[in-house]
This record gives sequence, structure tokens and C-alpha cells, in this order.
Amino acid sequence: MACVQPSDNSVMTMTTAATQSKYTFLSLGDSYTIGESVSDNERWSVQLAGLLRKNGVDIADPDIIARTGWTTAELQDAIKASGNQKTYGLVSLLIGVNNQYRGQSQNRYQTEFRELLQTAIKFAGGKAGHVVVLSIPDWGQSPFARGRNQKQIADEIDAFNAIAQQECKAAGISYVDITPLTHKAAGDTNQFAVDGLHYSGKQMRQWAEATLPIVKDILKQ
Repeated sequence: MACVQPSDNSVMTMTTAATQSKYTFLSLGDSYTIGESVSDNERWSVQLAGLLRKNGVDIADPDIIARTGWTTAELQDAIKASGNQKTYGLVSLLIGVNNQYRGQSQNRYQTEFRELLQTAIKFAGGKAGHVVVLSIPDWGQSPFARGRNQKQIADEIDAFNAIAQQECKAAGISYVDITPLTHKAAGDTNQFAVDGLHYSGKQMRQWAEATLPIVKDILKQ
């Protein structure tokens, strides 16, 4: 399953152009961050950077550390392995769907997610206010999930998202709830990529638009 099994489709981009912009950007996550089955410029974080530039914010396209199938622990391991020591003006995190899919415990997710928040804060130069977290999309609404227990999937994702929101609040980190947008995507094939599981650039555009006003405020700090 493309959403949940680690693959070789990893992205660890370190752009040289980033240092030429006023703000640099690091995007951390899994398949939703690399934009599985869509073009590079349709990734939600790349679209966000474009929207910010249209709004007069001088920000580079994001460096990305993400891979289809990663859990919180696998993302943390990959960050360590990357050797990235850079500091960024903005750091985003979207992670957890694979913890849910693999049946990992909520307690484990909470512990590992909390550690990732601290990692993200470190990348942001110790500024929790320059980190933004996006909620886990509800993949149960995808064509791929037909015939599965959609209510159970939604309930489990809601529980993981509640943990993430709680941890963000405790750490002073902005949290963007994009899950309702993925609920509305149900039945609309234009909102999904060709694999029927991941999201299209059209859906991820909505994530970028939802995140835009929060990030604009963040970068004023």
C-alpha cells in the first residue's frame, strides 16, 4: 500500500537557493509532504511557498525531509541520518497517518510526536512560534478505502489528531486542522491523485490556503 509502506520514494532536498531568500523553509513528514503521485510543484508546502511569495513574503521553496510510509520514529531517524544542521525561518510538520494505519499505540505516538516537535523547534532556531503542524488527513475518505471501516479510521485519526493538537498547544506551536477539508473530498475524484489514495494538487492547494494566514502571522514575529 503506497500510503503506509516505506518505499524508495524518499525526498531529502537541500536547496542552495534557500539562502538567497529572506526566509528559509523546512517541511517534514511522509507521503502527504512529498506529494505522492503528484508533481513536485503540487506539493502542499511548495504551493504554500508560492502563495507566500504572491503575498510579498520573500521565502524559498522548502527543503523537504519526507518519505512515503514513514511513521514518527522513522521520520526522526531519517532527520538524524540526514545530518542537516541548518536553521530555518519556518518549519512544518505533518506526520502520523502511518502510526494509525499500523495500529501503533496512541501513547507511543504522543511520545514520538513530542520529540519531533522539539526537533522542529531546534530547526527553527529554538523558536516554537516558527513551527506549524498540520493535522493528519482522513484517508478513509479516499477511493482506496472503499469497503473498509471508514468510521473506525476516522475515529482513530481524530484521536491521533487530538494528541497532536494537545502537544502543539503545550509547546506553543501553531496547529492547522486540515482534516475537515479531506472529509469534504469524499466522492470527488478531482481531489485525489491517480492512485486513488493520496491527494491531488487541487486538494493540497486547500491545505496551503488554510495554512497561509497562520504562516504570514508567524513570519511577522
